Amino acid sequence: MDEREWLTERFEHQRPQLRAVAYRMLGSVSEADDALQEAWLRIRGQALLVVLEALTPAERLAFVLHDVFGVPFADIATTLDRSEAAAQQLASRARRRVRNSPEPDRDLAGHRRVVDAFFAASRDGDFDALLEVLDPDVDLRIDGGRQRADASLLLHGADAVAAHTATYSKLYPFVRPALVNGAAGAVVAPRGRLLSVMAFTVTNGKIVQIDALLDPERLARLDVRLPPTANECPSSGKGSR
Repeated sequence: MDEREWLTERFEHQRPQLRAVAYRMLGSVSEADDALQEAWLRIRGQALLVVLEALTPAERLAFVLHDVFGVPFADIATTLDRSEAAAQQLASRARRRVRNSPEPDRDLAGHRRVVDAFFAASRDGDFDALLEVLDPDVDLRIDGGRQRADASLLLHGADAVAAHTATYSKLYPFVRPALVNGAAGAVVAPRGRLLSVMAFTVTNGKIVQIDALLDPERLARLDVRLPPTANECPSSGKGSR
């Protein structure tokens, strides 16, 4: 799946919610559909959907409604049940994250090699090798959701991220390559149970961002089909899911 196809798929996935919001704001189905089409053209041109996925729901809604649909902050505040100043702050915070988002490499094979090197270094606890594949200003975001709030984490900088990810060695046998957000990523699934989905942003051959989703509620809604790992397949005698 190329980038354009992935962007289209993600937009179509979010279209019902965006259409409902646009209809409530505009009061007309035809105007709502026109607004969505214009929004799609803008988003496709700026490739924003990858960044939008990383925003909180309130940030995403405030940013899309104001910067894409042109909805006044007073109306956005009513939709979010917050003050107008709070709505402005949400959009401003989202805007900064969009503008500062790194441009990922387009070479998927090269991207995969970097991600594979990251997991190999994590498996071996090789701190120096981790630093070789991490950008000095790398960000690690872990979303544990409500059920695993204690697992949520935000780290910045190669040293901090390398020190944390070096602890992943026990999970290495359960890491499986996956295409996440149109780029090389991974799922972690011990005994066939989806534990985490990891997305990587690679720029100039270095990992600049890692987003790990551990939220059981959101993971349960993902359509992920997991083949057995080598140590879980029937031929190994351990059975399969």
